Amino acid sequence: MKHVPRKRFGQHFLIDRGIIDGIVRAIAPQAGQAMVEIGPGLAALTQPLVERLGHLTVIELDRDLARQLRQHSQLGVVEADVLKVDFIQLAKDTCAGVQKLRVVGNLPYNISTPILFHLLGAVDVIEDQHFMLQKEVVDRMVASPSTSDYGRLSVMLQWRYAMENVLLVPPQSFSPPPRVNSAVVRMVPHADPVALDVRLLGELVQVAFSQRRKLLRHTLGQWLAARGFSSAFDVQRRAEEVPVAEYLALAQQAAVA
Repeated sequence: MKHVPRKRFGQHFLIDRGIIDGIVRAIAPQAGQAMVEIGPGLAALTQPLVERLGHLTVIELDRDLARQLRQHSQLGVVEADVLKVDFIQLAKDTCAGVQKLRVVGNLPYNISTPILFHLLGAVDVIEDQHFMLQKEVVDRMVASPSTSDYGRLSVMLQWRYAMENVLLVPPQSFSPPPRVNSAVVRMVPHADPVALDVRLLGELVQVAFSQRRKLLRHTLGQWLAARGFSSAFDVQRRAEEVPVAEYLALAQQAAVA
């Protein structure tokens, strides 16, 4: 049965064999590894992955696609909204011993950022992540300070992951083709991340970038003053000029202010 892509699920199915091979090489799956694929769709990436792994867990919201995927004996199918999946429990169910979970997928572009933040809560049980996303989202994730792409997403994710753009994917690689370029990003959790209150960091960074054209004294400076923060921090800069390490240090200091 031919599956018609559903707009409400943000479905764009990968059809370019060369790109698929490139993604599989970047992931480098090994037999026996515990891996979860988000949004397997028509199984273009699923098939070469499971051939190498032996078994693969997939998360699929589309009921029709989930039914087709269940016909494959080497797949464990979780029919659910990925934003409601407990990845910590999933790791307990699928990982043996001290093994961690590898997560891959062609993420629905309309909810890609919420998925990234959802997974941030399970980062301690994840070995690495390889995701297809809009190129502009990947550009923001890996951006350096003092660039137009550097922002809240850059800081929040670079705090916890080492990331790199590993592959550019043009629209014609999909059916139907999206209106934007895509890219594959590799995300590897830092072995020894800075310990801090993630909610406080999130609030701090959101305030900082709320008016990115203004100096921080108009935004973050007022937020810090309201919290009684008196330590030295240069607010005569714009948010994009502050390196990730400084935001992390500020979050630690603000927690005890």
